[in-house]
Amino acid sequence: MSVALLWVVSLCDVSNGTSFMESVREGNRFFDSSRHRNLVSNERTNRGGGKQTNNGRKFSVWSAILATPSGERTMTSEQMVYDVVLRQAALVKRQLRSTNELEVKPDIPIPGNLGLLSGAYDRCGEVCAEYAKTFNLGTMLMTPERRRAIWAIYVWCRRTDELVDGPNASHITPAALDRWENRLEDVFNGRPFDMLDGALSDTVSNFPVDIQPFRDMIEGMRMDLRKSRYKNFDELYLYCDYVAGTVGLMSVPIMGIAPESKATTESVYNAALALGIANQLTNILRDVGEDARRGRVYLPQDELAQAGLSDEDIFAGRVTDKWRIFMRKQIHRARKFFDEAEKGVTELSSASRFPVWASLVLYRKILDEIEANDYNNFTKRAYVSKSKKLIALPIAYAKSLVPPTKTVSLQR
Repeated sequence: MSVALLWVVSLCDVSNGTSFMESVREGNRFFDSSRHRNLVSNERTNRGGGKQTNNGRKFSVWSAILATPSGERTMTSEQMVYDVVLRQAALVKRQLRSTNELEVKPDIPIPGNLGLLSGAYDRCGEVCAEYAKTFNLGTMLMTPERRRAIWAIYVWCRRTDELVDGPNASHITPAALDRWENRLEDVFNGRPFDMLDGALSDTVSNFPVDIQPFRDMIEGMRMDLRKSRYKNFDELYLYCDYVAGTVGLMSVPIMGIAPESKATTESVYNAALALGIANQLTNILRDVGEDARRGRVYLPQDELAQAGLSDEDIFAGRVTDKWRIFMRKQIHRARKFFDEAEKGVTELSSASRFPVWASLVLYRKILDEIEANDYNNFTKRAYVSKSKKLIALPIAYAKSLVPPTKTVSLQR
């Protein structure tokens, strides 16, 4: 299941017949498990424990406290995820500097490559231009420093997704993902393995980006290796956070929050998380048939059963009244997440709003197309036509010109 990269483009939407991995390998050393040294992973952050510190935040959109069979109350996935939101927001509050102070270090040699750091960023930009045209267009309004940093994050996310969703996915093992996570630790410690890693290493040294969302995305890839069913939405929510919600947490420190915004930092990050979840839920609903052909069902099993449906109905591709009713509820949930996301987009810095609004507007329209196909997402792929995109993008741009609200609308 492809991730919803940087709020703007789904990997399922871009294909020119050439593997992304083949493209980035040219002229670069890429991940070679036999050559990469075996490092011990840092202990992962315990996200399930600890005291809840959300200042009374309500979880009305997603889920409530869960109860075990014995009646013991436990934290939901959404609440655990919010711990990472708080962590990233606190880091931004401590370290975020003004745009004028953010400069890319010039001419730093990259290990294993004759190029320099500026060339590494240029290569990331070329990859974005080739595989994510709409996204790349949106970044043109950003400052050069922010644009290069977003390119670097995009490329890392795509490389990570290709490990389990690319042409060599059948050869990827949990051990390979462990080595990829060790390599991530090196990137954050200033020890890049190749030129593309070098661009990301420089990015995370210049911007207040936390490593945890990157680790979580790798964890989402691990889930794809060991899991093909999700018993309820709480499980699915955690998966969506790992593979897509994390992208918002990675990119908001780069995009920046408008200086005039009155919203809390935490609430802006929460909106970014919601947009990633919304985009990934949209991917899931669009790709039901494609995933079924790979033996995967990314839908809550308990809700399928409640609707009188089973995996067999999905594998058979039957569009029945039961399926239509089920899909309406799933689409309604995805739109709720889009609604939550809208509250935060306006609070971003002015130069960063357009690509995010473009993602939100275009992805919402995919849900409309599923409805227009009479909920047949087994044999018909819902997509937004070029003509509809041409109409939608000016709307997104107009929305990006709206300044932050003067009231603290996002305060939790």
